[in-house]
Amino acid sequence: MLSLPFAESFDLDTCFEDITEHWSPKVVAQVNDQYVKVAKLLGQFVWHNHAQQDELFYVVRGHLKIEYEGGRVAQLPAGSIHVVPKGVMHNPVADDECWIVLIEPIDTLHTGDVETPLSKTIEQQLA
Repeated sequence: MLSLPFAESFDLDTCFEDITEHWSPKVVAQVNDQYVKVAKLLGQFVWHNHAQQDELFYVVRGHLKIEYEGGRVAQLPAGSIHVVPKGVMHNPVADDECWIVLIEPIDTLHTGDVETPLSKTIEQQLA
């Protein structure tokens, strides 16, 4: 387990100012065995699942869609919180830039077991 000292409190807007690449989450805090990450999203991501971990999305700005197998789509305007259960195939989509906070176990792989050019290692997310 990677353990870094994080500030007890921080300004969320400032965290987003430091993000220059879409679909590249950055770890801003750790709560027990969970990372709190911020990310800017734009466009299609990738169909994937997290076999052993639930994933919490909090939409700070913009609008996020999470597509599920079978055609269901969760529509998430700013202020929404949505949990994707472990093992469920999903694909986040942001038609316009969207800012999110993710809360997920520290060993959650960015794109599950799918390797794409968008995949980020935990180390990259901590940088």
